[in-house]
Formats: sequence, structure tokens, C-alpha cells
Amino acid sequence: MSAARRRPERGMALVSSLLLLAVVTVLALGMFRTLGVQEQIAGNLREKERALHAAEDAQQYAEWWLSTAGNAASATVACSSVLNANLGQGQICSNKLTTVVNPPLQIGGADVGVTINPGNTMNVTTTSARDTYVRVPRFSISDVGLSADAQGEVYQIDAVGYGGTQNAVAVVESTFEIKTGVVDRGSP
Repeated sequence: MSAARRRPERGMALVSSLLLLAVVTVLALGMFRTLGVQEQIAGNLREKERALHAAEDAQQYAEWWLSTAGNAASATVACSSVLNANLGQGQICSNKLTTVVNPPLQIGGADVGVTINPGNTMNVTTTSARDTYVRVPRFSISDVGLSADAQGEVYQIDAVGYGGTQNAVAVVESTFEIKTGVVDRGSP
């Protein structure tokens, strides 16, 4: 072919390639944005689970404390401060909580309950890091009164646990009955 017979190039391949590149770029940016949101969701779920486990640890400790060595027979007191179970402290409140959730465990505007750091293993700090907690878990025990069959005393246990941020909070509540005359003779 001679130079005079050639068709003039119109650049369709270049235009098509640029359009395809723009579409692929938009899809890739959307995918990366979704990945960031999924990472945040996974992090929030992890912190929620950590807070729930901390609250459950405090609740289980409170139930254990009530069932050991006559602690359930302790006199109830008007709770107005926070004690530390790691120092052997504990209490059963005669007054009821005014707020359980926000802010957690308060009576008349004052923080109450008993903190427990299981095995002193929780690294509590004000900065957020992977293996730290904002606060140690805390529980409050209230005497509800005699059980329905009048053979035991019923207690309400409220416990709060935190994850790595102030926003990761879990509150659990249980009722626990101590029957009189029941003796734990150990494992069979």
C-alpha cells in the first residue's frame, strides 16, 4: 500500500484503553475503601468480645466470692465507693444501683462496686493498644431478699467490662441464690 491510500488513524484504541483504565481504577478504589470498613468492623467486634469476656470474668468472680467462706452471710452495707477484690475486699450493697449502663454501676452519682483484675494480668492504660484495657472490670452485688421457697437468699450481680476503648463496654447481670444447709463436699 502506498502512503496515500492509508486511512487516517482516529485513536479509538487509545480512547478505549483510557476508559477501561478509568473503570478498573474506580473498582479498585471502591474495593480498598470496603476493605477499610471491614477492618474497622472486625476491630469493633474484637473489642466488643474482649469487653464481654471481661464482664463475664467479673460476674463469675462475684458468684464465686458469694459462695465461699460465708461471704453471703456478710452484712449488707450502703455502698458509696469502689473496692478492690485483688486486695481481698468485697461488699454486698443494701442500696440499689441508680444506673447500670451509662455511666456504669453508680449509686447517687458515685461509682460503686468491686474491681477485679483476674490474676493481675490486665494491662490497663489510657492509650489504646491491642492487649490493653481502658479499665479493669467491676461488679456490684445487691441483696434482693429471700428466695421464693424461703430456703435461701437471692442476690443480683451486675458486672461491667471494657475493651481497649471507652466505647467498648459490656454489662452483664445475673441473679444468684445461696441456699442454707447446702454443703459442697468437693468432686465425686
